[in-house]
Order: sequence, then structure tokens, then C-alpha cells
Amino acid sequence: MPQHLSLVAIVVDEYDTAIDYYVGTLGFELREDAVQSPTKRWVVVAPHGASTGLLLARAADERQRHAIGNQSGGRVFLFLETDDLVRDYQIYRERGVRFVEDPRHEAYGVVVVFEDRYGNRWDLIERAVG
Repeated sequence: MPQHLSLVAIVVDEYDTAIDYYVGTLGFELREDAVQSPTKRWVVVAPHGASTGLLLARAADERQRHAIGNQSGGRVFLFLETDDLVRDYQIYRERGVRFVEDPRHEAYGVVVVFEDRYGNRWDLIERAVG
């Protein structure tokens, strides 16, 4: 049975500030933004051309608010692949993205860790060819 991961939920403080960050700063596209109730929206963002998106889930209670920015216990949480790490690294730095290291070469390619506006850690990766 063919399967794929369609969405990953990420807990955020507010919908509009999260959309501004993921769309405005990281350059993702806004795929869906539908009101479900007076306090809940279905908001999906994704890198252009990606099959998997992020469901931006606004924290609904104190427990969820504590998870904002620490959904993976401080480890890298999401992995964003690019065809040009140097280009994206420079663009993101100009837009104020916080990198926790300089780009480094690994056996699988070039990688650099950044934190999103909430503190979730991401790998930005350009895979090695071959």
C-alpha cells in the first residue's frame, strides 16, 4: 500500500505571525487557510513544490503553549532540502533567520542548522550529488 506523510503539525502562538514567518521569511507557500471555528483555523504552509506541508496548529492550552519551539526536545526537528544551500543560507540570513552554526560538509552533503521564530531546530541540507 503506497503511503506518504502529508502533514506535520507544528504548534505556534498565533496563526498570522506563523504564516508571516513561514511564508514571508522562509518563502513557503500558503496552501490552505480555512476558519473552522471562532478560535481555530486549518492553516497549511509548505515549501514550493513539496508534497509534505506543515499544519500550523495554534496552541489551545497551557500544555501546548509549553511545547512551542521545543517539539523535539531541542534536537533538529525538521529537515529542509535545497538545491543551493549557499543561496538559501544568504537569503535567510538577510531575512533574520538565526543560524546556530556555520554550514558544514558531511558525507551526505552540506548542512547548516537554523532555528525558526519559535526555536524549533531545522537542518537546511543540500544533498551531495552521486
